Amino acid sequence: MKIRFPFVRYVLPATVILIGLFFCSRNARAQSHADEPWSATQATPPSALASMLAKPSAAKPVILQVGFAVLYHSKHIPGAIYAGPASSPEGLAMLKKAVGKLPKNSEIYIYCGCCPMNKCPNIRPAFQTLRAMGFTHLHVLILDNNFGKDWVAHGYPVTGESASLR
Repeated sequence: MKIRFPFVRYVLPATVILIGLFFCSRNARAQSHADEPWSATQATPPSALASMLAKPSAAKPVILQVGFAVLYHSKHIPGAIYAGPASSPEGLAMLKKAVGKLPKNSEIYIYCGCCPMNKCPNIRPAFQTLRAMGFTHLHVLILDNNFGKDWVAHGYPVTGESASLR
């Protein structure tokens, strides 16, 4: 069977390029999370947390928004507690106060959503502070782009009402 000229010149190279891009993007994504202070098992995709929250009989974890107040007051995950922007000493003090009475084995999910995850100034200091405080069941909501694109745009539940830790 004779291969036609356009196939060899256009289709085959385009296919090779697309396959290469696919594997490069998978590697880049895996490497981007490999250097983080949390483990792969502590990294939670939005769909997993949304599914957990949708189950009425499931125990609800503590969800902390560790970003900027304007984002929290605009929209946040129902039941999420505003714990302050962890990029500042004042924000870390708010975080410590928010979790001060929680048992160290509490199931805690943190998120920010201000910007792409790899540039977020809040999520890493919050995670490291909570780990240093002795919390053993920490999870990070992986919002690769931002809260709007990775949570809201997917139709996951949101509210604008404030929640507080009692």
